[in-house]
Amino acid sequence: MKRLGIVGARGFVGGELLRLLAIHDGLDLAVVSSRQLAGERVCDHFENPSELLIINLDIEEIPAGIDAWILALPNGHAERWSAAIEKINPAAVIVDLSADFRFDDAWVYGLTEMNREAIRGSKRISNPGCYATAIQFGLRPMLDALAQAPQAFGISGFSGAGTTPSPKNDPEQLADNLMPYKLVNHVHELEVTRHLGTQVRFMPHVASFFRGISVTLSMDLNQDFTVEEVLERYRDAYGGEPLVQVTKEIPHVKDNSKKHHVCVGGFALDGRHLVVVATIDNLLKGAATQALQNLNLALAEPELKGIS
Repeated sequence: MKRLGIVGARGFVGGELLRLLAIHDGLDLAVVSSRQLAGERVCDHFENPSELLIINLDIEEIPAGIDAWILALPNGHAERWSAAIEKINPAAVIVDLSADFRFDDAWVYGLTEMNREAIRGSKRISNPGCYATAIQFGLRPMLDALAQAPQAFGISGFSGAGTTPSPKNDPEQLADNLMPYKLVNHVHELEVTRHLGTQVRFMPHVASFFRGISVTLSMDLNQDFTVEEVLERYRDAYGGEPLVQVTKEIPHVKDNSKKHHVCVGGFALDGRHLVVVATIDNLLKGAATQALQNLNLALAEPELKGIS
């Protein structure tokens, strides 16, 4: 059984990971680190029966005998942790959930269904962003048919803003409200543009619901299609993927909440103008589910182990 450490467990994604790991019989939870929860038991704060004590792990005291680490830290903190882990145990697998390595060719980009073979057996995996995951699943089957840069209008629940207080996760400011932010050069816009190899324009918003993402994708095409031809492209691309659903209907956030899959649908066509909608749970397929898929592949476990 492989020994696993998690750094940054207090956040929403860390909690989801611990819930999934409760039913994973191939990983031994060896280290759980959180500055705020240090001294408490895992089972007292998370949906996981482990009585392991949470610690505030010092970067200078990383234990050597850990086979894999998940870094669930804010952007900007992963580099020093990954360097310290590599110094102690170069063979350890690291899955990083921040944006720190998504533009680094030394790390494998962990969009699982698109990059499965590169992830398998890898030691350094950068988990994609939540919006970036939804956008790429929504666009990829039509990449060769784009006439110009597609546009993505995204709405996220406020859990996507993390646990640090800000206007984007303040229920009072979000009540009866929709809050646009970072309307150009959002990190997920840059991420998607890099990994799809084509410019994408992205306009993010945060709403008053807690979890979930809906992205409406507007594409101008370079040739004529029927709706059935478009639908066939998506079914061909994702028909064998258990965590991707393709539907004619417009997918809704509430239908995907607390579920592990991406749902792509809508498929509205006006001449050469195509609109597609993609939804995910930002804490699961947008983060924890995908991280566990990637970890399983890296450790030669069944990809969906622990993903009920």
